[in-house]
Amino acid sequence: MNASLHPSIVPRRLWAQARRWAVAWWRIIYLGAVVMVLMLSPSSYGRATRWRLARHMYQDTAPILLGFTVLAALISLVITRIVVVTALSYGLSRYALEMVIRVLVLELIPLTAALFVAMRATIPNGTQLALMRQSGHLQALRQRGADPVRMELLPRVVAGVYASITLAALSCVVALVMAYLGVYGLNTAGLPVYTRMFGQVFAPQITLVFVLKTVFFSLAVALIPMASGLYESGDARQAQQPDSELGGLARMFAVLLLIEVISLMGNYY
Repeated sequence: MNASLHPSIVPRRLWAQARRWAVAWWRIIYLGAVVMVLMLSPSSYGRATRWRLARHMYQDTAPILLGFTVLAALISLVITRIVVVTALSYGLSRYALEMVIRVLVLELIPLTAALFVAMRATIPNGTQLALMRQSGHLQALRQRGADPVRMELLPRVVAGVYASITLAALSCVVALVMAYLGVYGLNTAGLPVYTRMFGQVFAPQITLVFVLKTVFFSLAVALIPMASGLYESGDARQAQQPDSELGGLARMFAVLLLIEVISLMGNYY
């Protein structure tokens, strides 16, 4: 019988997989707690850290801000047109704009902004952190008495959170403007109806859920790739394989999906 299929091997493999899964999630939770404490600590914002933080915030936000804003505007116009035409064909035109705002602004824009920041900024930053760990740069910082988490990881996490929230906020404003233009055109005749409908959609409970979802999205895409890059794989045989990076991506998408499901339950149940 093949040794890989031997019955005694299966429990050990399941135990090893469960152990790696538990350790990975524990590291994310622990690192998140450490980062939150450092973010709230004034001592984390010394002169060197402020310079690193400003550099990462600019590099992670400025290059993608214009492109994502244009993309959000185009998507908003297309979705608005599709929803309006479909609603007119079914005689539901008065619900079209509210549906656009609920689907586009409340649901799609925050998730799209978080994924865009993850692909363009935080996942590459996590890879850089892994290369620093493998090259011995983080260990050299420890030997000099510096904290690698404070010096290298914290600026990247804060920059990722800032980029995600900035893109989501700006894109939501652009989407609201494009939705209005797509329905009413270049005139102010629909402003009273639009503002009244906007106030009905963004009730206090909906606004709170929207803000919390955006913040947790930004924390997830900023923190989980950093955790994957900071810690080594527990299995030496897996050290040269991309298993840990793929696992980090899977955990990030799982957290984003969980946040989205919880937000939908908070909004509609």
